[in-house]
Amino acid sequence: MPSRVLVVDDDAATCELIQEVLRSVDIDSLALTHSGQAVTCLAREKFDAVFLDVHMPKPDGIELTKKIRSGGLNTSTPILVITGEDDRALLARAFAAGANFFLFKPIAKHDILRLLRATKDSIESERRRFRRIKVSCKVSIESGSTQLTGKTLDISVGGMFVQASDVLPMGTVAQVKIHVNSGPPVSLAARVLRISGEDCMGMHFESLTPQQNQGIQEFLLPLVLAKAD
Repeated sequence: MPSRVLVVDDDAATCELIQEVLRSVDIDSLALTHSGQAVTCLAREKFDAVFLDVHMPKPDGIELTKKIRSGGLNTSTPILVITGEDDRALLARAFAAGANFFLFKPIAKHDILRLLRATKDSIESERRRFRRIKVSCKVSIESGSTQLTGKTLDISVGGMFVQASDVLPMGTVAQVKIHVNSGPPVSLAARVLRISGEDCMGMHFESLTPQQNQGIQEFLLPLVLAKAD
């Protein structure tokens, strides 16, 4: 089961109901009744699953789904859309935007738990992908005329937390070179999603090619297995 879920619905009673069900199975959740707040929250935090109401003041559930799928920490997070309508055209739009499942009102506890069980495999896959390994690698970061050097404090297939000679503004996309072994460095693009103090940044890898993804996984796999042992 997931351990951290985001619930976004402008109806406070619906949020409370879903949170109560999640608490009954020891699942932590964050509920927001203003969809605009969800945009900022989703950019800063990785969730195991997201519940989105379709009908909300802009951005509505479909707009939020499109935004989630366009990039960031939650690109592959399972999205469960909440709706009170059995409208095939609406469901088709939500699926096209990237929704995985639908939760129909009136909401019942067994429906929520059933959907969470259905998303279990994809949730576990996402957890492995975003598992952070504490490892120090030399890093060089370039954005425009700014060039920084530093080291990773932890790294996953999805991103890294790096200590550098300076920090870049939130949202900046930079070119990064990670020296993961004795061979050539892994070069990729990364976006700044979090700043901590004066010299630390959380960066999310952007649009990894299969070769880049494989290079990072081959480096991390022995470390993950060693930690498991």
